[in-house]
Amino acid sequence: MDNQAEVREFLTSRRAKITPERAGLPSGSRRRVPGLRRSEVAALADMSVEYYAKLERGNLAGVSPAVLEAVARALQLDDAERAHLLNLAQTADGSDVLTRPRRRAARPWTPHRSLRWVLDAVTAGPAFVRNGRMDILAANQLARAFYADVYTTTGNQANLARFNFLDPASRRFYPDWDQAADIAVAILRTEAGRNPHDKDLHDLVGELSTRSDDFRTRWGAHNVRHHGTGTKRFHHQAVGDLTLAYEGLEMAAEPGLTLTIYTAEPGSSSEEGLRLLASWAATPEADTSAWQR
Repeated sequence: MDNQAEVREFLTSRRAKITPERAGLPSGSRRRVPGLRRSEVAALADMSVEYYAKLERGNLAGVSPAVLEAVARALQLDDAERAHLLNLAQTADGSDVLTRPRRRAARPWTPHRSLRWVLDAVTAGPAFVRNGRMDILAANQLARAFYADVYTTTGNQANLARFNFLDPASRRFYPDWDQAADIAVAILRTEAGRNPHDKDLHDLVGELSTRSDDFRTRWGAHNVRHHGTGTKRFHHQAVGDLTLAYEGLEMAAEPGLTLTIYTAEPGSSSEEGLRLLASWAATPEADTSAWQR
């Protein structure tokens, strides 16, 4: 991806989100741009307007950590946005080479047998491994039943972002569809900053941008996030509504991959739903196609 364009659009979009009032500045009148002016950001970051304008044009090569921190502070970036800015700066000057996730071979990735043991040992909740492109690479039995809609459509290629934006079943599976869509795009945008040379990611973004207006609009917002823990609502055709907590664990042995585990509150109807889904999934003659639309 064009690093200068990414930097320019990211900084511009962050500047547009900060109102003068939020920055502690007088709003004045006759403002022609949303959010702050470049001169106001420069003043907040204690640098010249000319220098900040250079940064916002996408020229981050050689910029010091102190300057990046000043920009992040002026734009009130959160932790995920700060990390994204740092990734963009590292790419600009080439210092991301050592921290970049190592490129995987063209052949499909195969989980080590010990990882399969770990996944299979999780029996009370869906557990799966995904990459930054949101491909499901390995899953326990309950996760395969949980994501039956994702697996049943060959065109999804077990990719959660593709399912979210191109499969009508996602509108039922995610009761809070807009939130799920925002999260999916933010994860992909974060991965694009962390690993900008991933051709498969470029291809996925191109496909989704071409085929989905909802994706294209969200992609242009340049929002990023750390997706480590939280709660989501789902509607599974077999067991109905589920409210599940999740934990995403970065895999030290496999940089760039995340192990995600969903679980329900003890004693809740969602726990009972997962227990029922696990029972059905464990039945040899279970026909998950019957759950599909």
